[in-house]
Amino acid sequence: MKTLNSFFALLLAFAIVACGETKETTTESDYGNPAAEGFNEAASDAKAIAIADKVMEAMGGRQAWDNTHYVAWKFFGRDALVWDKWTGNVRIDRPNGTTLLTNINDGSGTAYLNATEITDADSVGQYMETAKSIWINHSYWLVMPFKLKDSGVTLNYVGEENTMDGKPADKLKLTFEGVGRTPQNMYYVWVDKETNLVSQWEYYSAADKDAGFTLPWAGYTKHGEILLGGNRGERSMEDIMVFDELPASVFTSPEKPDLASLAAK
Repeated sequence: MKTLNSFFALLLAFAIVACGETKETTTESDYGNPAAEGFNEAASDAKAIAIADKVMEAMGGRQAWDNTHYVAWKFFGRDALVWDKWTGNVRIDRPNGTTLLTNINDGSGTAYLNATEITDADSVGQYMETAKSIWINHSYWLVMPFKLKDSGVTLNYVGEENTMDGKPADKLKLTFEGVGRTPQNMYYVWVDKETNLVSQWEYYSAADKDAGFTLPWAGYTKHGEILLGGNRGERSMEDIMVFDELPASVFTSPEKPDLASLAAK
């Protein structure tokens, strides 16, 4: 299995689904799991779509996902991210002292190096592009199971196949068109037959016939009303947190927030 050093080769499109207001009487069955605009339903398998809907339900349900406001995590022990799902605001604190405050919808934002604002317009523009790329990659590694019916995705059923640890699963194939940084890439995703949770994934770049990696998707824990799992075998997502409220300064100040303290309140 190849190393995971070239993470930015894995960048995929990541559709942002805004959370709409729903009436208190809305049930999960009424809410459903509508595909994002641009999902290739015509070329996708009905069985694969049905399995994707089961995954969403097992993860807490689409309504719970849409109602989740803020998600925070640390990627492979390095980059710390806070994402406002409703507005597209993202904070990224990097180990080299760089802090990137951006909005992934419009590309605006501010960059800091050791708390000093970077003011050169060209540099700021490059930093915002970097921030978008980081978010696309790092968030997909955390919340991919919620994104099986994203824009540009074609979802096909491959068949039944055991995972590396011998557990029976349904295998799905995800391909992409006209979206993201590297839409020619492909994933296989294994969905555990008993839990309906994603339990393994495999990545192929457009340039290689061999898998770039085959890794478990495990360590599920409930955060707010949804499940998130941080165990990726060789690498892991850490410090996963979900918030209903956060101070505005999280997305405006170079000072790194103490999320653990905020979570304890």
